[in-house]
Amino acid sequence: MAKVLLAGESWISTTVEYKGFDSFSSTKLEIGCEEFLAALRHEGHEVTHLRAHDVPAHFPWTIEELNQYDVVILSDIGSNSLLLPVQVFAEGRPVVNRLDLLAQWVHEGHGLLMAGGYLSFGGFEGKAHYHGTAVERALPVEISPYDDRVEAPQGVCAEVVADASGHSIVRGLDALSTSSDSKIPPLLGYQCLTAKPDAQVLMVAGGDPMLTIGDYGSGRSAAFASDISPHWAPEEFMHWPGYRQLFGNLVSWLAGEEQ
Repeated sequence: MAKVLLAGESWISTTVEYKGFDSFSSTKLEIGCEEFLAALRHEGHEVTHLRAHDVPAHFPWTIEELNQYDVVILSDIGSNSLLLPVQVFAEGRPVVNRLDLLAQWVHEGHGLLMAGGYLSFGGFEGKAHYHGTAVERALPVEISPYDDRVEAPQGVCAEVVADASGHSIVRGLDALSTSSDSKIPPLLGYQCLTAKPDAQVLMVAGGDPMLTIGDYGSGRSAAFASDISPHWAPEEFMHWPGYRQLFGNLVSWLAGEEQ
């Protein structure tokens, strides 16, 4: 069992309704990762979810705080949320660079996963902006400084790379397909990433790396180029039996617990 910190995968939506002369607004907190959290817990992992609006203030500030976990997952949370806490943005005071801290922690023997989304990797209009950061150095992929999305509204199916089919993370995934053509259920988009020379690509989609893993110092890291929840990950993908197995195995591997 791995102890996991998932940062991101939530958002606050404000709606304005106009009714003739009058209007009113409402605000709602939405959580996008409930099925992902359930999947990891089903596979035996202990998961703490740090919602996106809490990341600037409450993401770990020290190695000792990070050491409470075996694996950190960044999903749909841009680098600014880690780089611009209130001490910096509002008060103009220096603080620890938590991207550097996270990379150091991975290098010392822990696990890091970044999952895709509009505020992951390069991100929508490049706003996630992990290019050139310590997190990019720790990940097994090169990240674009620009908008790196590949939108696939028609659906694109990920495939396990033939010579990686025996790896503990993806072993047996093809056999769990529920479709008649034995494909993994389709995704609706992903980030275009470039695997580093010493990385291993386990899954591809549309000719691009979908799941890439690698070592960083004494630790391990992984990049899953698509979403772990809607909209890029539709219900069919999340209800596929391999969804739990894939991410459960991935977290185990990142924590050094693979079979």
